[in-house]
Amino acid sequence: MPPTNPARRQALADAAIELLASSGVHGLTHRAVEKAADLPTGTASNYFRSREALLVAAAERIAELHHADTDRAIEQPTTLVDLLTESLLTAATTLRTRYLAIFELQLEAARRSALASALAGLQDTALQVTAGHHDKLGLTIPREKIPALIALYGGALFTLVSAPPGSVSRDVVQNVVQVIVYGCADASRDAS
Repeated sequence: MPPTNPARRQALADAAIELLASSGVHGLTHRAVEKAADLPTGTASNYFRSREALLVAAAERIAELHHADTDRAIEQPTTLVDLLTESLLTAATTLRTRYLAIFELQLEAARRSALASALAGLQDTALQVTAGHHDKLGLTIPREKIPALIALYGGALFTLVSAPPGSVSRDVVQNVVQVIVYGCADASRDAS
């Protein structure tokens, strides 16, 4: 039976996220995670028997952190543009490490079916959570459009997070979000 110390398990997953962001998926080893978490040798393999289990744990921890952040973000009534702008800006700056890690995991999932399954389950949860948050905020986006919105958000997220640190500003992010929400067409030209 695997160890049940949740704080230690979380520390290992958090260290894995940091390593994924700084060293990529190939830099993620049990020993490197133990060292980053300042835990004794053998601890990571006691909690996560395989490297794949460690990758899945990192993905699950990222999802847990993301959903907690999203829950806090919707506590304040806001527009969709403001909500997405704040979310993308925070992801590309304050939480950049977390999102670099998830991109590493998404690429690795193309080669690891267990990780792909874990990420697919997280994607399904993200759809449900997003729909629930839209309901709480009173947004009128049709349910069938939410997957497209998430796909556009994901593309913007990748572009902004992978941009050089310090190059992302609120204005840049807000312009991207306005295109996601309203499209590329110039409304003043469409009226004529």
